[in-house]
Amino acid sequence: MNLQEIIIAIPAIMMAVIFHEYAHGWVAYKMGDSTAKEYGRLTINPIPHIDPLGTIIFPAILLLLGSPILFGWAKPVPINPFRFRDLRVGTFFVSIAGVSMNLALAFLFGLLFRLAHRGYLDFLGSAVLEPLEIFFVKSVMINTVLAVFNMVPIPPLDGSRAIMSLFSFKYWELFYRFEMYGFLVIMVLLFTGILQKIIAPPILFLYSLFLGI
Repeated sequence: MNLQEIIIAIPAIMMAVIFHEYAHGWVAYKMGDSTAKEYGRLTINPIPHIDPLGTIIFPAILLLLGSPILFGWAKPVPINPFRFRDLRVGTFFVSIAGVSMNLALAFLFGLLFRLAHRGYLDFLGSAVLEPLEIFFVKSVMINTVLAVFNMVPIPPLDGSRAIMSLFSFKYWELFYRFEMYGFLVIMVLLFTGILQKIIAPPILFLYSLFLGI
């Protein structure tokens, strides 16, 4: 990517990861857990959500390395599932909230790209429209990557929590126990290229679907 695309991609990444975490906190609040609100995290203000490594440094390294896939993370929103009105239902919907938000954002920015590409936003002028189109495309890709990546059923990713909620409570401890090894498994799959081969097909399918290409 050139310098312009890098500058535009950074706010797209920040928006994607911050709204992802906000969605977890908002749904948890609706399910009876006000922990995120009490800690001042039920906000789209980026400052409380920024993780220096995941929101800034890691995406910047990927950009500098010319990685075809960009992603990052924000500080996890604090959630206390024992405050949910229904532990199983609350766990499931909070787990899929972040993924649902990223898919909604990808759809929204894909729609905006189509409108711009078909000339409906020409009144903005090329000086504004050109960087906007780049932002729309980057946002679609980044939100799609985050959604698909978090669907992978490996703890502590959201997909594993959603699956865990469908099991009997007696098996939940096994999921929590595996979380300490899950990140290591994810890193091994990532650096061996196995993870990319697994998630690339659905990412490309959704990316093309949202952009209409």
